[in-house]
Amino acid sequence: MTKADIIFKENIQKIMNEGVFSENARPRYKDGNVANSKYITGSFAEYDLSKGEFPITTLRPIPIKSAIKEVCWIYQDQTNDLNVLNEKYGVTYWNDWEVGETGTIGKRYGAVVKKHQIIDKILQQLADNPWNRRNIISLWDYEAFEETEGLLPCAFQTMFDVRRVDGEIYLDATLTQRSNDMLVAHHINAMQYVALQMMIAKHFGWKVGKFFYFINNLHIYDNQFEQANELLNRTPSDCQPRLILNVPDGTNFYDIKPEDFELVDYDPVKPQLKFDLAI
Repeated sequence: MTKADIIFKENIQKIMNEGVFSENARPRYKDGNVANSKYITGSFAEYDLSKGEFPITTLRPIPIKSAIKEVCWIYQDQTNDLNVLNEKYGVTYWNDWEVGETGTIGKRYGAVVKKHQIIDKILQQLADNPWNRRNIISLWDYEAFEETEGLLPCAFQTMFDVRRVDGEIYLDATLTQRSNDMLVAHHINAMQYVALQMMIAKHFGWKVGKFFYFINNLHIYDNQFEQANELLNRTPSDCQPRLILNVPDGTNFYDIKPEDFELVDYDPVKPQLKFDLAI
Protein backbone atom coordinates (compact mmCIF):
# COMPACT_ATOMS: atom_id res chain seq x y z
CA MET A 1 0.00 0.00 0.00
CA THR A 2 1.33 3.43 -0.96
CA LYS A 3 0.85 6.71 0.87
CA ALA A 4 -1.32 7.77 -2.08
CA ASP A 5 -3.57 4.72 -1.56
CA ILE A 6 -4.13 5.67 2.08
CA ILE A 7 -4.94 9.29 1.21
CA PHE A 8 -7.18 8.19 -1.69
CA LYS A 9 -9.33 5.96 0.49
CA GLU A 10 -9.50 8.56 3.26
CA ASN A 11 -10.68 11.22 0.81
CA ILE A 12 -13.30 8.96 -0.79
CA GLN A 13 -14.63 7.99 2.63
CA LYS A 14 -14.73 11.61 3.77
CA ILE A 15 -16.56 12.79 0.65
CA MET A 16 -19.10 9.97 0.83
CA ASN A 17 -19.71 10.38 4.59
CA GLU A 18 -19.26 14.12 5.19
CA GLY A 19 -19.61 15.74 1.77
CA VAL A 20 -22.50 17.91 0.68
CA PHE A 21 -24.23 18.02 -2.71
CA SER A 22 -23.52 20.71 -5.26
CA GLU A 23 -26.23 23.17 -6.19
CA ASN A 24 -26.75 24.94 -9.51
CA ALA A 25 -24.03 22.74 -11.06
CA ARG A 26 -22.48 23.89 -14.35
CA PRO A 27 -21.24 20.62 -15.90
CA ARG A 28 -23.46 18.10 -17.68
CA TYR A 29 -23.05 14.49 -18.69
CA LYS A 30 -22.99 13.65 -22.39
CA ASP A 31 -26.65 12.62 -22.19
CA GLY A 32 -27.51 16.21 -21.23
CA ASN A 33 -28.31 15.59 -17.57
CA VAL A 34 -26.91 17.92 -14.94
CA ALA A 35 -23.74 16.53 -13.37
CA ASN A 36 -24.19 17.03 -9.65
CA SER A 37 -21.46 16.03 -7.22
CA LYS A 38 -20.80 15.42 -3.56
CA TYR A 39 -17.86 17.46 -2.30
CA ILE A 40 -15.64 18.61 0.54
CA THR A 41 -13.57 21.78 0.70
CA GLY A 42 -9.94 22.24 1.64
CA SER A 43 -8.10 18.98 0.88
CA PHE A 44 -4.32 18.93 1.39
CA ALA A 45 -1.64 16.27 0.90
CA GLU A 46 2.15 16.19 1.10
CA TYR A 47 4.49 13.76 -0.68
CA ASP A 48 8.26 13.53 -0.30
CA LEU A 49 9.36 12.52 -3.78
CA SER A 50 12.96 12.21 -2.64
CA LYS A 51 11.84 9.34 -0.40
CA GLY A 52 9.84 7.59 -3.12
CA GLU A 53 6.41 8.94 -2.14
CA PHE A 54 4.59 9.55 -5.43
CA PRO A 55 0.94 10.70 -5.68
CA ILE A 56 -0.38 7.76 -7.68
CA THR A 57 -2.82 5.14 -6.44
CA THR A 58 -2.56 1.41 -7.09
CA LEU A 59 -6.32 0.92 -6.62
CA ARG A 60 -6.91 1.45 -10.35
CA PRO A 61 -4.65 2.07 -13.37
CA ILE A 62 -3.78 5.76 -13.82
CA PRO A 63 -2.96 6.76 -17.44
CA ILE A 64 -0.11 9.17 -16.80
CA LYS A 65 1.47 8.97 -20.27
CA SER A 66 -1.33 11.09 -21.74
CA ALA A 67 -1.19 13.38 -18.72
CA ILE A 68 2.51 14.08 -19.25
CA LYS A 69 1.87 14.76 -22.94
CA GLU A 70 -0.75 17.30 -21.87
CA VAL A 71 1.82 19.05 -19.65
CA CYS A 72 4.24 19.29 -22.58
CA TRP A 73 1.45 20.73 -24.74
CA ILE A 74 0.73 23.40 -22.14
CA TYR A 75 4.21 24.33 -20.93
CA GLN A 76 6.51 23.51 -23.87
CA ASP A 77 4.32 24.08 -26.93
CA GLN A 78 2.45 26.80 -25.02
CA THR A 79 -0.64 26.58 -27.15
CA ASN A 80 -4.38 26.01 -26.87
CA ASP A 81 -4.48 24.41 -30.34
CA LEU A 82 -6.19 21.02 -30.19
CA ASN A 83 -4.59 19.94 -33.47
CA VAL A 84 -1.19 20.04 -31.78
CA LEU A 85 -2.46 17.91 -28.90
CA ASN A 86 -4.21 15.48 -31.26
CA GLU A 87 -1.58 15.12 -33.96
CA LYS A 88 1.70 15.59 -32.10
CA TYR A 89 0.76 13.66 -28.99
CA GLY A 90 -2.24 11.51 -29.95
CA VAL A 91 -4.28 12.87 -27.03
CA THR A 92 -7.93 13.60 -27.78
CA TYR A 93 -9.78 13.89 -24.45
CA TRP A 94 -9.61 17.71 -24.51
CA ASN A 95 -11.68 17.73 -27.71
CA ASP A 96 -14.89 17.68 -25.67
CA TRP A 97 -13.99 21.19 -24.45
CA GLU A 98 -13.43 22.71 -27.90
CA VAL A 99 -14.84 26.23 -28.10
CA GLY A 100 -17.22 26.38 -31.04
CA GLU A 101 -15.37 25.29 -34.16
CA THR A 102 -12.17 27.17 -33.37
CA GLY A 103 -10.01 24.08 -32.94
CA THR A 104 -8.95 25.45 -29.54
CA ILE A 105 -10.03 25.38 -25.89
CA GLY A 106 -10.20 29.17 -25.86
CA LYS A 107 -7.62 31.50 -24.31
CA ARG A 108 -6.72 28.99 -21.62
CA TYR A 109 -3.75 27.03 -20.28
CA GLY A 110 -0.99 27.07 -22.93
CA ALA A 111 -2.25 30.31 -24.43
CA VAL A 112 -1.88 32.04 -21.05
CA VAL A 113 1.58 30.50 -20.52
CA LYS A 114 2.69 31.93 -23.87
CA LYS A 115 1.02 35.30 -23.32
CA HIS A 116 2.99 35.92 -20.13
CA GLN A 117 6.14 33.92 -21.07
CA ILE A 118 5.70 32.15 -17.75
CA ILE A 119 8.14 29.27 -18.16
CA ASP A 120 10.95 31.41 -19.59
CA LYS A 121 10.57 33.85 -16.70
CA ILE A 122 10.60 31.14 -14.05
CA LEU A 123 13.65 29.45 -15.54
CA GLN A 124 15.45 32.79 -15.66
CA GLN A 125 14.47 33.66 -12.10
CA LEU A 126 15.73 30.31 -10.82
CA ALA A 127 18.96 30.72 -12.78
CA ASP A 128 19.53 34.24 -11.44
CA ASN A 129 18.63 33.42 -7.82
CA PRO A 130 17.38 29.94 -6.89
CA TRP A 131 16.41 31.24 -3.44
CA ASN A 132 13.89 33.79 -4.66
CA ARG A 133 10.31 33.26 -3.47
CA ARG A 134 8.48 34.39 -6.60
CA ASN A 135 8.45 31.31 -8.84
CA ILE A 136 4.73 31.16 -9.49
CA ILE A 137 2.68 29.85 -12.38
CA SER A 138 -0.76 31.43 -12.43
CA LEU A 139 -3.17 30.48 -15.20
CA TRP A 140 -5.99 32.56 -13.71
CA ASP A 141 -6.19 35.40 -16.23
CA TYR A 142 -9.43 37.39 -16.11
CA GLU A 143 -8.55 39.29 -19.27
CA ALA A 144 -8.14 36.03 -21.20
CA PHE A 145 -11.39 34.68 -19.75
CA GLU A 146 -13.25 37.72 -21.08
CA GLU A 147 -11.77 37.33 -24.57
CA THR A 148 -13.14 33.85 -25.27
CA GLU A 149 -15.36 31.11 -23.91
CA GLY A 150 -13.71 28.00 -22.49
CA LEU A 151 -13.35 25.86 -19.39
CA LEU A 152 -11.69 27.84 -16.62
CA PRO A 153 -8.46 26.18 -15.46
CA CYS A 154 -8.79 23.66 -12.63
CA ALA A 155 -5.08 23.28 -11.83
CA PHE A 156 -4.43 27.01 -11.98
CA GLN A 157 -1.46 27.73 -9.73
CA THR A 158 1.93 26.12 -9.17
CA MET A 159 4.71 27.44 -6.92
CA PHE A 160 8.33 26.32 -6.76
CA ASP A 161 10.93 26.62 -4.01
CA VAL A 162 14.44 25.27 -3.47
CA ARG A 163 16.15 23.85 -0.38
CA ARG A 164 19.80 22.93 0.16
CA VAL A 165 20.19 19.80 2.27
CA ASP A 166 23.62 18.25 2.89
CA GLY A 167 25.03 20.05 -0.13
CA GLU A 168 22.24 18.95 -2.52
CA ILE A 169 19.62 21.33 -3.93
CA TYR A 170 16.04 20.06 -3.93
CA LEU A 171 13.17 21.61 -5.87
CA ASP A 172 9.80 21.59 -4.10
CA ALA A 173 6.46 22.30 -5.77
CA THR A 174 2.97 23.22 -4.62
CA LEU A 175 -0.05 22.64 -6.86
CA THR A 176 -3.32 24.44 -6.16
CA GLN A 177 -6.58 23.42 -7.81
CA ARG A 178 -9.92 25.16 -7.56
CA SER A 179 -11.75 21.91 -8.39
CA ASN A 180 -10.85 18.24 -8.77
CA ASP A 181 -12.70 15.06 -9.73
CA MET A 182 -11.45 12.69 -7.01
CA LEU A 183 -11.95 9.39 -8.82
CA VAL A 184 -10.94 10.37 -12.36
CA ALA A 185 -8.49 13.27 -12.33
CA HIS A 186 -6.90 13.40 -8.87
CA HIS A 187 -3.78 11.33 -9.48
CA ILE A 188 -3.59 12.32 -13.15
CA ASN A 189 -3.27 15.99 -12.21
CA ALA A 190 -0.88 15.29 -9.34
CA MET A 191 1.47 13.13 -11.39
CA GLN A 192 1.54 15.45 -14.40
CA TYR A 193 2.62 18.34 -12.17
CA VAL A 194 5.21 16.12 -10.51
CA ALA A 195 6.47 15.57 -14.07
CA LEU A 196 6.65 19.35 -14.58
CA GLN A 197 8.54 19.67 -11.29
CA MET A 198 10.98 16.98 -12.46
CA MET A 199 11.51 18.74 -15.80
CA ILE A 200 12.45 22.01 -14.11
CA ALA A 201 14.68 20.25 -11.57
CA LYS A 202 16.44 18.33 -14.35
CA HIS A 203 17.01 21.58 -16.28
CA PHE A 204 19.18 22.79 -13.39
CA GLY A 205 20.60 19.44 -12.32
CA TRP A 206 18.73 19.54 -9.01
CA LYS A 207 16.93 16.75 -7.16
CA VAL A 208 13.15 16.66 -6.73
CA GLY A 209 12.03 17.29 -3.19
CA LYS A 210 8.51 17.59 -1.82
CA PHE A 211 5.21 17.90 -3.66
CA PHE A 212 2.35 19.70 -1.89
CA TYR A 213 -1.18 19.37 -3.23
CA PHE A 214 -4.10 21.62 -2.23
CA ILE A 215 -7.61 21.30 -3.66
CA ASN A 216 -10.37 23.74 -2.79
CA ASN A 217 -13.34 21.66 -4.01
CA LEU A 218 -12.72 17.90 -4.06
CA HIS A 219 -15.71 16.00 -5.41
CA ILE A 220 -17.21 12.75 -6.62
CA TYR A 221 -19.91 12.96 -9.29
CA ASP A 222 -23.29 11.41 -8.58
CA ASN A 223 -22.85 8.80 -11.32
CA GLN A 224 -19.63 7.56 -9.68
CA PHE A 225 -20.85 6.41 -6.27
CA GLU A 226 -20.78 2.75 -7.29
CA GLN A 227 -17.18 3.08 -8.46
CA ALA A 228 -16.31 4.90 -5.21
CA ASN A 229 -17.54 1.93 -3.16
CA GLU A 230 -15.66 -0.47 -5.43
CA LEU A 231 -12.42 1.44 -4.82
CA LEU A 232 -13.00 1.44 -1.06
CA ASN A 233 -13.40 -2.34 -1.14
CA ARG A 234 -10.28 -3.00 -3.22
CA THR A 235 -7.02 -4.13 -1.62
CA PRO A 236 -4.10 -1.99 -2.80
CA SER A 237 -1.33 -3.58 -4.82
CA ASP A 238 1.93 -4.39 -3.04
CA CYS A 239 4.17 -2.09 -5.08
CA GLN A 240 5.89 1.28 -4.68
CA PRO A 241 5.61 3.11 -8.02
CA ARG A 242 8.14 5.78 -8.95
CA LEU A 243 8.37 8.18 -11.87
CA ILE A 244 11.82 8.43 -13.45
CA LEU A 245 13.07 11.02 -15.94
CA ASN A 246 15.72 9.37 -18.10
CA VAL A 247 17.74 12.35 -19.32
CA PRO A 248 21.08 13.77 -18.09
CA ASP A 249 21.15 16.53 -15.48
CA GLY A 250 21.22 19.91 -17.17
CA THR A 251 18.99 18.84 -20.09
CA ASN A 252 17.17 21.91 -21.37
CA PHE A 253 13.54 22.06 -20.23
CA TYR A 254 12.29 22.34 -23.82
CA ASP A 255 14.29 19.31 -24.97
CA ILE A 256 12.63 16.87 -22.55
CA LYS A 257 10.04 14.62 -24.20
CA PRO A 258 7.12 12.60 -22.79
CA GLU A 259 8.89 9.37 -23.76
CA ASP A 260 11.79 10.31 -21.47
CA PHE A 261 9.57 9.50 -18.49
CA GLU A 262 9.24 5.98 -17.11
CA LEU A 263 6.84 4.77 -14.43
CA VAL A 264 8.50 1.84 -12.67
CA ASP A 265 7.24 -0.73 -10.15
CA TYR A 266 3.63 0.07 -10.97
CA ASP A 267 1.23 -2.86 -10.78
CA PRO A 268 -2.27 -1.40 -10.24
CA VAL A 269 -5.39 -3.36 -9.37
CA LYS A 270 -7.53 -4.30 -12.38
CA PRO A 271 -9.95 -4.22 -14.08
CA GLN A 272 -10.05 -0.54 -14.93
CA LEU A 273 -13.25 1.24 -13.92
CA LYS A 274 -15.46 3.10 -16.38
CA PHE A 275 -16.36 6.74 -15.76
CA ASP A 276 -18.76 8.95 -17.75
CA LEU A 277 -17.16 12.36 -17.68
CA ALA A 278 -18.91 15.61 -16.87
CA ILE A 279 -18.36 18.25 -19.56
